[in-house]
Parts: sequence; structure tokens; C-alpha cells
Amino acid sequence: MSAPFGGALEAGRRVPWQALSAVAVVAGVAGLGVRHWPVLDAGADRLVVADREWLLLAGLCALLTWVCAAITVQGSVREALPVRRVVAVQFAASAANHVLPAGLGAGAVNLRFLMRCGLAPGRAATALAVRSTAGAVVRGALIAVLAVASPGVLRLPSVGRMPLLLGLAGAVAVGCVAVPLARRTRVRRWLACTVADVRGVHENPRRAAALWGGSLMFAAMHTAVVIALVRALDLPVPAGRVALAYLAASSAAVLLPTPGGLGSLDAALAWTLTAAGAPAAASVSVVIGYRLLTVWLPLVPGLLVLVGLVRQKSL
Repeated sequence: MSAPFGGALEAGRRVPWQALSAVAVVAGVAGLGVRHWPVLDAGADRLVVADREWLLLAGLCALLTWVCAAITVQGSVREALPVRRVVAVQFAASAANHVLPAGLGAGAVNLRFLMRCGLAPGRAATALAVRSTAGAVVRGALIAVLAVASPGVLRLPSVGRMPLLLGLAGAVAVGCVAVPLARRTRVRRWLACTVADVRGVHENPRRAAALWGGSLMFAAMHTAVVIALVRALDLPVPAGRVALAYLAASSAAVLLPTPGGLGSLDAALAWTLTAAGAPAAASVSVVIGYRLLTVWLPLVPGLLVLVGLVRQKSL
């Protein structure tokens, strides 16, 4: 069994625990929502009287996030993908991502789509891994730049270099021991194919630009949604601080396996916006607006598109 399939089986065994974690977090968020309903109700009321032009801009940026996601998928493979279909798949994948925990929905939809386009399962999984890595690198670089430009917004605990290096070395050692000798040859072959695919993508300037430029624009469009909502509510918070607050919150939310970061992203975003200088009640309004534009309003249409793509055998 190849390494990608082995990883898929291991992920499958962990799904029940991830599902239980997701249910626990969602239940906790629901309990907090009931307890603090007056704050949520006031936050929704603020959105009703918010600036319409900024709200429209936020909605446009939300729509562009799916276009940017499609660009990153195209940039992760050497083959040309059907443009309209890959955009539709990203719209459907975002809906699936809010149903299953830890990004399993979007990953499964994109994996199936790439396989339908003729890629072998291993190559399709590699493409998604390359795409995720590029997104994480871009997000980390943006956080680093914004943290320098807006000092004091993030206060992270200091970590010594030696413990970090020892931890990385230990992880590598454990990984080497954990791989059975019989599978090491297959792992080496899989790594060789992975390196060849990554090299092939980056040898094509258009594909490399789509991968990295699309990842940058994807993060920028999600950030722009939050900035536009802050402006719609007339909050006196600089755009750089808002961007840093969103990027930090979305990165931290990945640590909890909830569907679409439900609960984890909401709490982290509200906290980071408050730390950036926004009033706590107004931060709740921003979170509500962000969720409406990126999750709740497109959820049903996205699921309908998903059903249509399955019926057309595009997935």
C-alpha cells in the first residue's frame, strides 16, 4: 500500500475522534451562544444598520475567494483543468468543508475532482498537499510581516531554539523508526514521484504563479472580507491590525478539528479583533457578518452545486 493510501486509512480511523471533538466544540459554542444571546442579538442589529457599500464589497471579496481557490488548484498540477468546473468544485468544496471536520470535506471533493480529471490518486493527494503547504507558507509570511508592522497586537510565548530543534529531531527519528523496513522502498518511490510533481509545477512559470499568487490572493480576499466589515461598522481599527487579527485567528483555528473552524475561528477572531483595538461587542458583529458571507448564505447553494457535480460525474 502506498504512503498516500496508508495516510488516508489512518485519517479514516481518526475521523470518529475528530467528529466527537467537533460535536463537543459546536455544543460548547451553542451553549455560549444561548448564554450570551443578547450580545449576539446586538451584534446582528449592528449589521442591519451598517454601511451598505462596504457590505457589498465584503460580499464581492467573499465570492472572489472561490476563484482564488480554483487558481491554487490549477497551480498545484501540471495538467490543464477545466476553468468553469474547477471554480464550481471550489464552491461545492467550501460547502462540504462546513459539514465535515478538519477540512475533510473540501479535501475529499478536490481529491475526487482531480482523479476525475485523470490524475492518479497519489498524484492528486500530492497536489493537494502542495497546495496546502503553499497556503500555510504564504499565511505564515503574511503574519510575520504584519506582526513587524503592527507590534504589540500578538503576544506569543517565547520558545527556545534548542527545545524546538530537539523536538523536530525527535519527530524525525520517531518517524524513521515507525516506518517498517518493507515499506521504506515504497515510501522512497512515493517521495521521488512527489519531488518530480513539485519540480514540474515550479518549472512552469504560469503554474508556479498560479500556486503562490493564488494562495496569496486567497488569504488576501478572506482578509478583505473582515476589513470591509470593520469599515462597514465604522470601527477605528487600522487595516493592518485587522488583517493580522484575522490571519492569526484563522491559523490558530486550524488546531481544532471543527467543520470550517466553526466555534474555534469565531472565538479566536473575536478575541484577536478585540486585542487589535475593536470593542468586544463590535467584534462579535464582525464575526457574525463574516460567517454569514462565507458560510451560511452560500451553504445551501454550495451543497446544491455539489449534488449537481456528482450527478454530472464531475466528482
